[in-house]
Amino acid sequence: MTNSAAVLADAAAYAAAVEEASQAAAAYYATGESTLDDDAYDRLARGIAAYEADHPDEIHESSPTGKVAGGAAVGDVPHTVPMLSLDNVFSAEQFATWTASLERRIGRPVAAWSVEPKLDGLAVAARYREGRLERLITRGDGTAGEDVSHAAPAVVGLPERLDAPVTIEVRGEILMTNEQFEQGNAIRTEHGGAPFANPRNGAAGTLRAKDRAYRVETTFFAYGALPLAGSGELSATLTELPHSELLAYVAGLGVHTAAATEVAPLRVTTVEEVQARVEEIGALRAALPFGIDGIVIKADLAADRREAGSGTRAPRWAIAYKLPAVEKITRLLSVEWNVGRTGIIAPRAVLEPVEIDGSTVGYATLHNPADITRRDLRLGDQVMVYKAGDIIPRIEAPVAHLRTGDETPIEFPASCPQCGSEIDTSEQRWRCTRGRNCRLVASVSYAAGRDQLDIEGLGATRVVQLVDAGLVKDFADLFTLEREQLLALDRMGETSTDNLLAAIATARSRPLSRVFCALGVRGTGRSMSRRIARYFATMDHIVAADAESLQRVDGIGKEKATAVVAELAELAPLIEKLVRAGVTMTEPGATPPPEPGTEEEGDGGGTGAELPLAGMKVVVTGAMTGALEKLSRNQMNELIERAGGKSSSSVSARTSLLVAGEKAGSKRTKAEELGIRIAAPEEFAELIAEFLPGAAGEAVAVVAAVEVVEVTEVVEPVGGAAAVPAAEVAEVAEVVEV
Repeated sequence: MTNSAAVLADAAAYAAAVEEASQAAAAYYATGESTLDDDAYDRLARGIAAYEADHPDEIHESSPTGKVAGGAAVGDVPHTVPMLSLDNVFSAEQFATWTASLERRIGRPVAAWSVEPKLDGLAVAARYREGRLERLITRGDGTAGEDVSHAAPAVVGLPERLDAPVTIEVRGEILMTNEQFEQGNAIRTEHGGAPFANPRNGAAGTLRAKDRAYRVETTFFAYGALPLAGSGELSATLTELPHSELLAYVAGLGVHTAAATEVAPLRVTTVEEVQARVEEIGALRAALPFGIDGIVIKADLAADRREAGSGTRAPRWAIAYKLPAVEKITRLLSVEWNVGRTGIIAPRAVLEPVEIDGSTVGYATLHNPADITRRDLRLGDQVMVYKAGDIIPRIEAPVAHLRTGDETPIEFPASCPQCGSEIDTSEQRWRCTRGRNCRLVASVSYAAGRDQLDIEGLGATRVVQLVDAGLVKDFADLFTLEREQLLALDRMGETSTDNLLAAIATARSRPLSRVFCALGVRGTGRSMSRRIARYFATMDHIVAADAESLQRVDGIGKEKATAVVAELAELAPLIEKLVRAGVTMTEPGATPPPEPGTEEEGDGGGTGAELPLAGMKVVVTGAMTGALEKLSRNQMNELIERAGGKSSSSVSARTSLLVAGEKAGSKRTKAEELGIRIAAPEEFAELIAEFLPGAAGEAVAVVAAVEVVEVTEVVEPVGGAAAVPAAEVAEVAEVVEV
């Protein structure tokens, strides 16, 4: 982790650094797009501070060292109490120095600490009057901010009414989760807009946007609260509460906090415990469903905070422990045009390799040709690259002021790079006019994969043989293959032929959710396919559904529903071939939805109440043992949903059951604190097996599926194996929900 500072040689270098930092901060807090990556900005800011310490008479009025971060958007709504920034540390040594300084200031050791994630969003203040949301205000310059109350209805976790009629100001962060970011980009591009560069940019733009023809959701996380005029007795209570209890009080009002996440705020009493939690949160960062850029450490007791006081820009009782940046600037070397398994032509940026968040990035997503044009990207550009969690690295924007004049335009393909056919350019994402037939091998291989039909022995090499021999024109043809046809192929003896035919016969009986996933409908994946199958119960009901009916499935909005209906119409001939081949078109344990006008409250179609996990939200953690030992997380989730439950990745008050294996860790601790039922793997397997005979055994017999992770770098193939085309990787990331 870097903690070096830029060295400023003289007053001219100092003035230039102040101007550059001010411009970068203004862009960052206004739109999320900055001309400097996080590391570069931090180094510059530390260099400015060092110069000012040596030259106190030369401090420029626009220096960032004396200002609240985020001062670009001033606004006109005064804050009741200034919304300050936080000072930063970058290492355990710096944190220890800061802690010692704080304890010298208050004259005693800090009694307790609150350790919580530093969320990568925009700070806001939500004012409630007698329990009703009255106003939502951005931080602005710390003394006043913008009124963005119009955006409140689309903010998840910020209720219009609290669970008690109190007058209070709740402060927190508004951000986009990874899922909201992907959904928001899909909606924007469908409406002809440019994709958000990153989740912060998306949250900033969404919060300030008015009169849009579409709605994009964001999420609120509270990190504090304070009384307002008219709070009455609550005012004294809030002022004296420990910070940890204040967050619990806010959560009790129905406001979203980080308490139900993997990085829930934790109260500890020693510096060693703080450092341990910092390391734990840092290790969890990549797997979180939202972005964090550090950890916030606060003195928990009101007395410690009161005696420490605050400076003009930051409280003295809190600090931000910064994590490595997820943004870096590097050079765009070239653009590759690859064709995915459904015919989508996906551009991919080839970058000068750069290390971001512990991994080397050499490639990044470029959404579509229109996005390249909108961003005015050119070969040779210095570009800002963003990477966080499981999101594939993407280019935010070119750093225009670094251009030398040697940059050249990016050329778009005139015909399909894979087969030379014409390109359909009528939509934002270009597509080969041959569609799935252009990448037939990839399409069939995907359908035969472990999480779809799971046809053992049908790898890409064998699929190529079948396609080249004219035996397979789509994956439905697999079910009509004859023994003599296979024996005629190279390296297909009697044993391998019989094994493959047996595997295909087994695949014919896979449940509807697997068959639907094998279709590769864009915008759906493993969990979405299971939800669709459980709701409609049969393929006939799915195919007959209109967009309105599809929207009754959890997680499907208007735009996605319309796209799924259109694609199912395109896939109708393939579905009919599968029906004729005797492939299963029903979901075990599911019942069709009621006819219009008779539907009752609940999930509509799906599972009956007699299933063991009906109505339960189940979380799995730790290493499974016994009958569940070889199951992947996806297979566990499939069992949960077939048994009537809903799978989840995080423990919250709404969790019904935690399946805790070896080394369960913080999820088990959280479940114990919340009084949630905990089951060992053996107990859970027995519960599932009792109602789904053979389900667990069948799953165990399958070699554990490899979890699909969105690729951030290209790994050189071993033993001469062919590399997976980048567009295929991008399209898998689009379809498969991780």
